[in-house]
Amino acid sequence: MSLILQVALPPPAPTPFPPESTVFHTQESILIGLAIVAVTVVAIIIFRPLMAALARRFEGKSLGAEVKAELDQLRDHVADIEPLRNRVLELEERLEFAERLLAQRKDQEMLPRGGPG
Repeated sequence: MSLILQVALPPPAPTPFPPESTVFHTQESILIGLAIVAVTVVAIIIFRPLMAALARRFEGKSLGAEVKAELDQLRDHVADIEPLRNRVLELEERLEFAERLLAQRKDQEMLPRGGPG
């Protein structure tokens, strides 16, 4: 009599990622890293002048002497123009009033005159 011994072996353990998948994930990680670096570089290039201008403004050196003189001159012009603006508004009101008076007079002339009884 012969005795046959059978031993059951466990199935092979599955690999966590197939080899093709790891290559894809590695390439994807590299591309994401490069995209982050590219966006950072572009943001620095774009925002550097803005940050420099903001820093100059905080320091109070944002306006040169010529610009300050021109700004003062423009403020003087605005101060001169403001009374003229008010006068134009007053003249517009007077013109509208005169137009209403003329329209009323024309309407009265168009009405038939009342006769005797």
